Order: sequence, then structure tokens, then C-alpha cells
Amino acid sequence: MKLSTRSRYGARLLLDMAQHHQKGPVQIGDIAKRQNISVKYLEQLIIPLKKARIVKSVRGTKGGHYLAKPPEQVSIGEIVALLEGSETILACTDHPESCERADICLTRQVWKEAQEAMYAKLNSISLADLIKKGESIGGSDHSEETEGQPS
Repeated sequence: MKLSTRSRYGARLLLDMAQHHQKGPVQIGDIAKRQNISVKYLEQLIIPLKKARIVKSVRGTKGGHYLAKPPEQVSIGEIVALLEGSETILACTDHPESCERADICLTRQVWKEAQEAMYAKLNSISLADLIKKGESIGGSDHSEETEGQPS
């Protein structure tokens, strides 16, 4: 399974906001530069994050975006589920009626268990946890990732 760029970049966007959480609203252009992600793409990601009340915005010259909750309360699982559209990796795992083979499928339970394990792990990791991990491996700001590096 591959996560879309929406999830990967959304996590980087929110992690950047979390790293600058104490400084007030952050402008998308600044995040775009630090994360090497286009402003247009980040603007698209902000919309569902605002609707989900993970991000709030302030207008004006000192405006920008900020986390609506403390970094400890935003999990990677929440971000992925929101930006991927659900916690379902296959429709049949949560909606057996979507597949005519669901009742006889020998692999459906494996996919369901994999989905549950993945989200249990992702939900156990907060933005604050990632910040702490970054500090322990040599610095508090690892937001200078480039496109070719793992995210």
C-alpha cells in the first residue's frame, strides 16, 4: 500500500506548524519553502484540515495558519485518515456489501487486520512525538526535507 502525497505532505505541513506552534500563525509560503512543497498544493491541503478543525487561520499582515489543537492531540493516523478519505485500505474491509466475494474471500480478514494494525500504530504517534524524535536525532527542526528524501 502506498500513501498518497496528500497524506505525506499533509503530515509535513502539520509537523511544520507544530514545530512553529509557539510562534503564532505560520504563512503557507514559509512552510512551502521549508518543506519544498508548492504553495498551491499546500493551499489545497489546508481546506480539509480547516474543515476538520485541525487548523485555524488568521487573516491580515500577521496572519497565517496554526494548529487548532496542541501537537500532542494531533495523531498521524488522524491526518492520514482525513487526507486519504477514510481509514479503509480496501472497501470490502468495512463495507462487505461492496464486494460480491466478501463472504467467501479468504484474504479479506488479513486486509482488515492489516488496516487495524496500521491505524493503531499511526494513531499512537502524535505531532509532538515526531518533534521529540527529531530533537533526539540531532536537532529540533528537521523540516528542511527535500523531495527526494523520505517523508
